[in-house]
Amino acid sequence: MSDVAIVGAGTMGHALALVFALGGHRVRLTDTNAATLARAPALMANALETLTEAGEADPGFGLGQAVRLYDTLEEAVAGADLVVEAIIETEDAKRSLYAQLETMMREDAVLASNTSQLDIFPLVPAALGKRTLIAHWYTPPYLVDLVDVVGGPQTDPAVIETVRAMLAAMGKAPIVFGKFVPGYIANRIQAAIAAEVFSLLDAGMVTPEEVDLSVVHCLALRLPVVAVMAKADFTGLPLVNTVLTNGSYVPPPAPERSPTLDRLLAEGRTGVLAGKGLFDWGDTSAEELFRERDRRLLKLKKALREIKPMMGKTQA
Repeated sequence: MSDVAIVGAGTMGHALALVFALGGHRVRLTDTNAATLARAPALMANALETLTEAGEADPGFGLGQAVRLYDTLEEAVAGADLVVEAIIETEDAKRSLYAQLETMMREDAVLASNTSQLDIFPLVPAALGKRTLIAHWYTPPYLVDLVDVVGGPQTDPAVIETVRAMLAAMGKAPIVFGKFVPGYIANRIQAAIAAEVFSLLDAGMVTPEEVDLSVVHCLALRLPVVAVMAKADFTGLPLVNTVLTNGSYVPPPAPERSPTLDRLLAEGRTGVLAGKGLFDWGDTSAEELFRERDRRLLKLKKALREIKPMMGKTQA
């Protein structure tokens, strides 16, 4: 068991607090926004209830004993073995936080950033370089097991292995990268999908319903079984090569702006939390929509444990 301090109690931070608590660790959670920190217990309890209903968490688990809230950064990180940074994705904010942590963290404590896009290593004080790495999670992290683990130029390999083993012991699926790759793998694939679908939406060629139906009734069915690379083998590499080289398809450039998104945002249609986004979610509360998403993901996750993907061995 370790003492884990999580800095940032927003969308990812409170969920990571739940993950580490369920993984058997003592968790300290803090946020500079008092309202965000105050909301965290109810959000964690809501997710925990869904996990418990599905048999994924012990009904007797005491969340209140496992996760403690702290008003100040100094109190939260004092004596912690691992400090998880889950704040906003801006260089200035992260640089400022790391400078504070340099004087507050225990001398042998590890710093793990949840950054999804930024190369944080140039922002880290030299004194923290050997014990700083990226451990990037996906939402909701209590259901999605993938964690991208990346060390910086100065990171001690032993620190990377310690964190990788810690994540694996919690039932997660850590992937260790040799160097920082912006967006890692999953986010880069998602970015390519977003560029494609918003290009189609902005051109008026498809509707949001048609996009999601195409994914559900084709991609979503195949991906859990043969993923992407194995699917290429099942298709046959000669055909894959022909598709890549025939030039009949040119992917759209990544858009700087999407007229579709600009219009929706101007109308206040920001997504599930507002009740409307690309879709109208009716009168159902955001909390219930998130719980229903989680229930369905849990059913799928259980099924995938039995199905297991078809995957060969990579040739050396």
